[in-house]
Amino acid sequence: PVPAGLPGDPEPEEAVSDDSSRHGGRVRGFPHERGSWATHVYLPCRVQEEFLELLELLVSRARTYVASLAAMEEFHLSLSQCVVLRHHWIDPFVRSLKERLAPFHRFFCVADQVKVYTNENKTRTFIGLEVSAGHFQLLELVSEVDRVLEEFDLPTFYKDPSFHISLAWCVGDMSGRLEGQCLQELQDIVDGFEDSALLLRVQWDQVRCKSGNKCFSFPLR
Repeated sequence: PVPAGLPGDPEPEEAVSDDSSRHGGRVRGFPHERGSWATHVYLPCRVQEEFLELLELLVSRARTYVASLAAMEEFHLSLSQCVVLRHHWIDPFVRSLKERLAPFHRFFCVADQVKVYTNENKTRTFIGLEVSAGHFQLLELVSEVDRVLEEFDLPTFYKDPSFHISLAWCVGDMSGRLEGQCLQELQDIVDGFEDSALLLRVQWDQVRCKSGNKCFSFPLR
């Protein structure tokens, strides 16, 4: 499963309305509480123009199975679940993250396996590219992020994570429609795309933490 809240989701500190129609039908993973900040640690992914061409092909094909699919506008790989931080925890949380992540060097991953995901409460379905190389370095990063989360008595990441970059999403559990034949067709598109081996080799050079409307960056060495 993937976090219910993702970078780009509207999560301002003072939001008072949970009207899902205001943000594409998405439903909060937890109720809003004043002074609580939805927080997420992730690797931001900068993409090339060719990647967007591949994305357009994939979404176009997948929409023949689920017409409501929408392409992601930003791309990332999660290192934490979406957790709730009290406002006065943000600064010490960020300081601890900075210390834990300081020794890490930049590294590459290959994300080339198409997979379908749902969030934990089955309110959203995603199509993503799962990592097939670079898993060990990601687990090392998650281990350090988990230690910071434990300091604040927050939920750690999933025990056996499927690291991936989300490409498209829709409301509800549409996994039954997207798996099987659709998934195979999408994988064939990825495998046959020109220079896909190079295109889907991603270098990570920073970790980010988004907490409410604040964003913090931690460059890798």
